[in-house]
Amino acid sequence: MTANNFPPSTTIRACIALCFVAGLSAATFAKSSATESKRPPNIIFILADDLGYGDLGCYGQKRIKTPNLDRMAAEGIRFTQCYAGSTVCAPSRSALMTGQHTGHTRVRGNERHPLKPEDVTVAELLKATGYRTGLIGKWGLGEEGTTGHPNLQGFDEFFGYLNQRHAHNYYPTFLWRNNQRVKLRNEVPNEDKEGAGVATRRVEYSHDSFAQEALGFVQRNHAHRFFLYLAFTLPHANNEAKTEGMEIPSDAPYSAEPWPQAQKNKAAMITRLDADVGKLLQKLKALGVDRDTIVFFSSDNGPHKEGGNDPQFSESSGPLRGIKRDMYEGGIRVPMIVRWPGRIKPGTTSDHVWAFWDFLPTAAEIAEAKAHKTIDGVSVFPTLLGKKQSPHRFLYWEFHEKGTKQAVRMGDWKGVRLAPAAPLELYNLEKDVAEKENVAQRHPKIVSRIEAYLKTARSESEHWKIRSPSEKDAKTQANAGN
Repeated sequence: MTANNFPPSTTIRACIALCFVAGLSAATFAKSSATESKRPPNIIFILADDLGYGDLGCYGQKRIKTPNLDRMAAEGIRFTQCYAGSTVCAPSRSALMTGQHTGHTRVRGNERHPLKPEDVTVAELLKATGYRTGLIGKWGLGEEGTTGHPNLQGFDEFFGYLNQRHAHNYYPTFLWRNNQRVKLRNEVPNEDKEGAGVATRRVEYSHDSFAQEALGFVQRNHAHRFFLYLAFTLPHANNEAKTEGMEIPSDAPYSAEPWPQAQKNKAAMITRLDADVGKLLQKLKALGVDRDTIVFFSSDNGPHKEGGNDPQFSESSGPLRGIKRDMYEGGIRVPMIVRWPGRIKPGTTSDHVWAFWDFLPTAAEIAEAKAHKTIDGVSVFPTLLGKKQSPHRFLYWEFHEKGTKQAVRMGDWKGVRLAPAAPLELYNLEKDVAEKENVAQRHPKIVSRIEAYLKTARSESEHWKIRSPSEKDAKTQANAGN
C-alpha cells in the first residue's frame, strides 16, 4: 500500500475530499423507527489521554468511580480488543485522524512533523459531506503556522492545545482558539516558549474549559450534522511538575482515602473526566439529539508512570502487560465504548479486533460517504450494529523512541520486536493475554509470517527510519516525555 501520495495543492486536496463523498444505500443502516431522523447521525469521538485499559469500572476497575462511562457501556457496546494507534500521543492521534497505521501515517512519533496538505483527515471527509466539525482539547499534529494546523485539516472550529508539551500544563497562561491565543488568568513563572511549565497562580483549569466548550459546540450545532473530536487531556501528568504532576483542583471524592496523594489525584482526574462525559450525554438528551448522535469513547494509549503516578496501584492496565511506551498489550490495548440509542444494542460486549485507523472508514460509512483507498482501516460499522464481519489480516505498529520497536497482531498471535536486530517475541493472546510466555521457538511458521509483515507493512519515511537503540536522535529524546 502506498500512503500519502496525493498532489500537494490545497485546491486539489479539497476536490479529493469531495470526491470521497458517495451516497451509500440506506440498506447499510439498520432499520430505525419512523420517528427517528433519516439523516446520518452526529458523530462525537471522546479521547482520554493516558487512560489505561483497566481504569474504568466497566473494565474491572475497583477503586476509581466511573458511573457515567459505566452507564454508557451498559447503554451501548463495550469492546475488549480495541487498539490505539500507537503507544504514545501524537502517532496514535495521527492514526485516528488519517485512517493509516504507524507504518504509513505521516506522524509516527512525538517528534514535531506536521500533517501535510495531501493528508486527508476524517474531519475533512465529514466536512465535505456537510458536517460542521470541531476539535476541542489536544491536537499534536501541527503547530501554529504549519500545514498541520487543525483549521487546515478539516476543523471549522478549534479550541485547545496545539502541541503535547503545552498540554502538560493544566493551568496554562493561554489556549488556542483557531489561530488566536486566548489569555487565561493563570500565572506560570517558568513557562517555556511552548507554554509548558508549572503554575503558581491556578485559576482556570483547562479541562473544565474544554468540557464547557464541548457543551457550547453541541448547543450551537445541534440543528445541523456535526462531528466533535473531544480530545481531553485527563489523566495525563504535567511532566514539568515532576512527582507532583497529577494536577487537579480537588482530590474529591478521594480526599479521605489512605492513598498516596498522586493516586488520589489520578483517581479524581478520571472521575472528573467521567462526570463531564455524563454532562455531555445529558446535553444531547436535553437538546433532543440523543438518538441522532453516535458517541465513541477511548484513550490514546496505555497508562503512564509520570507525575508521581504508579500505574500498578489501581491496576491501570488490568490483566495486560506493560504501560505507555510499551509495545505489549498494556501500552496499546485501550478501552472503547460506543453508544447510539436505538441503533446499537444496549449492554453488548464485543471481542472484535480493531484499531484507531478503523475509525475513519467507520465514520465514512456512518456519514454515508466513501473513504479513500490510501488507508489501512476497515469500517467496523457492521460490528456496531451486531453483524459479523471478517477480521483484519493483521494489525501493525512501530514506535521510534530509543530505537525502533515493532509489533504485529495476526489473529490470536502477537509478535513484538524490541529492536531491529532483536529476535521476535511471540505470544498467543487467546491463552496468554498477559504475554508472559514467549513461544516463538515452538512456532517457526507463525514467526515467519509475522516477520514478513514487519518488513512489508510499512513505507519509508524521511523522519521515521528503522533505527537501533544506539542511534540516538536528540529531537526524539527531547520529546520522549510527551
